[in-house]
Amino acid sequence: MNVVWAALILVAVTAVAIVVMLVVRRSAPEGSRFADGDRAAGVFGVLATGFSVLLGFIVFLAFTSYDQSRSGAEQEALVLVQQVEDAQFFSQPTSGRLTGELVCYARSVVNGEWNQMRAGTQGDAINPWGVALFRTFRGVQPHTAAQQAAYSKWLDQTSAREEARRDRIHGAVGVIPATLWIVLFFISAVIFLFMLFFADSGERAITQSVLMGSVVSVMVALLLLLQALDNPFSGGVGGLKPVAMQRSLRMIDEALGAVGAKVQYPCDAAGKPVPS
Repeated sequence: MNVVWAALILVAVTAVAIVVMLVVRRSAPEGSRFADGDRAAGVFGVLATGFSVLLGFIVFLAFTSYDQSRSGAEQEALVLVQQVEDAQFFSQPTSGRLTGELVCYARSVVNGEWNQMRAGTQGDAINPWGVALFRTFRGVQPHTAAQQAAYSKWLDQTSAREEARRDRIHGAVGVIPATLWIVLFFISAVIFLFMLFFADSGERAITQSVLMGSVVSVMVALLLLLQALDNPFSGGVGGLKPVAMQRSLRMIDEALGAVGAKVQYPCDAAGKPVPS
């Protein structure tokens, strides 16, 4: 979430709530509209507790999805490096083709899929380089013991990479249904209206402002936090970025250069196919 926009929303909503409280205060009786303040405070405690408990469970759900996407991205990047290492055990030109397609896969994740996840348009689309890897690997015929071991390991790593990719894109569409958002905003509105009944013309304006502003600002801040966790790939502070995959690309480049491997990449720097 963009911090500037979040701060503006927080300040604007809190300011509006304070203004409404001060306007209502002008016509409110001294001591508020409640004859029994203790009973009113007890009811407010029930409302606030219900809101906080429900919000706590939802934040936990959203953070779990957020962490699953983060862990999936890191695991996918790690497995990809391992597959590049295993690809070197196969004979040429298969080894070079698998290596090049793995690098293209990583580039497309960094420069293509991440933007689609941020925009919420990734959906169930498959990575085209995953298909290319499958076609290339289907033609592999292991002969030596090392190639047979690498062949078996590659199959396991492919399954692990695909599972990690699924975890990564899981949070792109959000996990909080619209019904929960409706309930949260409804409870927030009820608490706000209830707070207006605490308007007291006998209290100073600053006291009434703090009373309303503190409650509303906390509720808005928690809702903004929930929205940020429900959109883990947003471009603002706290949004997930393809750091792990970018690191893997640097590691692969350094490793291939260290062993003197010459690889022809079938894609450009953004992971888009180029004519062969």
